[in-house]
Formats: sequence, structure tokens, C-alpha cells
Amino acid sequence: MADAALANTSVVIQYRDSLSKAVVKNVVVLAIGLSINYINVSLMYTFCKHQIFYYNPRYILFFTLVVNDMIQMSVGITLFVISYALYRITVLSCAPFILMAIITTENTPLILACMAGECYVAVRLPLHHAHICTVRRTLLLITLIFTISVISAFPDLFVTLATKRTDFFSSQIFCLRETAFPSPMLIQKRDITYIVYLVIVWSVIFFTYFKILFTAQTASKDAKKARRTIVLHGVQVLLCMTTYAVPLVKDALLRVFPKNYSDSLFACYIIVQVWPRSISPIIYGVRDKCFRKYLKHYLICRTAPHGDSS
Repeated sequence: MADAALANTSVVIQYRDSLSKAVVKNVVVLAIGLSINYINVSLMYTFCKHQIFYYNPRYILFFTLVVNDMIQMSVGITLFVISYALYRITVLSCAPFILMAIITTENTPLILACMAGECYVAVRLPLHHAHICTVRRTLLLITLIFTISVISAFPDLFVTLATKRTDFFSSQIFCLRETAFPSPMLIQKRDITYIVYLVIVWSVIFFTYFKILFTAQTASKDAKKARRTIVLHGVQVLLCMTTYAVPLVKDALLRVFPKNYSDSLFACYIIVQVWPRSISPIIYGVRDKCFRKYLKHYLICRTAPHGDSS
């Protein structure tokens, strides 16, 4: 998202939209983003209210993904609006947004890879699932994911602190990763990090999902039912991983659509940043019977169902 969301706003530097177009784009982003966050808040509330979800690693990973998505979406919306309303802010104000964007962006594919692994164990090794996928191991895995992302993100800040004068942090900039942390070395680090993530995560995804799909075609009814979820999950992974290709997409769009660069990047932002955030509620909030049983009461402002396990 640090590139997907901010790539779209970066275009404002050279290609300022008209007032009417700016209003339309901001209304669209706010409407979609707030709608998705409303559903995500309902998902989080449902999880927190019912202890039945506390002991299932799949729902714990899903809850983590939803929280991560909410932070990611909120940061993206905030920066999008700031880019039109304020245009420039201080480096000191921009840096926390960029760090959150980097961390949540790098968290997403790692969480999805872990969810793929959990799904693989559930389908291929059902008798060992409870032993392998424990709550304790799941929480340790989540901690490891966030630790890796933080370790990856904070060198950007440390290098900037070491190489820039103090007055740089009070200067006004258009809030981008490239302007807040401008060292060329950090751009190279970003590209290398994205390549490593791309290789590792897609290796995990391909292995687990092809194994699960093969099982779903030949095994039990439950395994076959998982195939539809796997397809949706695979689309989500694909869309999220396109974030890593955004720097290349930006350059391609500028060459192909120089006169409509702003509109092209806006569409790219919606597809890469917003659309993947809408798939999680569909997979777990709508299609999952257990979650749907409780979620629908909150979405339509009803009381919780009887037999609540909380």
C-alpha cells in the first residue's frame, strides 16, 4: 500500500485534478473505504464477542488480517485526502503514516501465506490439525510476522535520521515513501524486499493451493467445498501481491497514458489497494456459516443470536 496508495496520490504533484474531478475521486474513495471498514469493524466485533472464535487458528489469523486491512485502508484514505486537502505536510508528520503503510503492506502477503498453510494442514492433514495449528503457535506466528515487517520498515527511518539534517524533518513535502525517506539505497532495499517476498510467498501459495485443489477434487465433500474458498483466497493473494509491481506499473502507465496518468493511477489504486480489502469480508463474513450466523445480526443492528458461546 505504501506504493499502491501513494503512487496514486503522487501524481498530484505534476497532474493536478480539476476541482470537480478531485471531489468525485475523494467521495468515491471515502465511500468505498468507509463501507469496507464498517464491515471490518462488524467482523472484529463479532470475533471479540464470541469465544468460539478465540480457539480457532483460522479465525485468529483472519482477525489479524482484518485489523491489518483496517489500518492499511485508513492510512491510505487519510493520505489520499491529505494529498488534495493539504497537499504538503512536514516530514515529521508524514513519516508515521509511511511506516504504518510499509508495515501493513508487508504484513498482508505473509498473513495470507500463513492462512494458506493452515488451510493446507486442515485439508491434507485433518487428524494432525489440532496438534499442529494451536492457538499458541498461531499467536507466535503473528508476532513473528509483525516483527519481520517492523525490522524491514524501520531501517528507512534510521537511515534517514543518519543521513539528513535536522531541519529536513520540519520541511514541507508531498507525503510519499520516496520523499519522506529519499535515500537511493532505500529504493533499492524496497525493490529487493519486494522480490524476496514475491518469491517466498508465491512459492508457499502455489504449493499449498495446488495440493489443496488436488485434494478437493478427489477427497471428501468438505474438501471439495473448500475449493471455492481457495479460488477467492487465491484472487485475494494475487491482488495483494500486485502491490509489489506498482513501481513498474507506474512507469508503464506514464508511458502509455501520459495525458490520463492521474485517472489511470486512480483506477490502479482502487484495483490494487481497495478491491483486495473487500474480499476478506466475502470469504469469511458472508460465505463462512459460523461467522455469518453471528455477523448478520450486527450488520442489520439486531441482537446477538441465542446460544451465544461468549
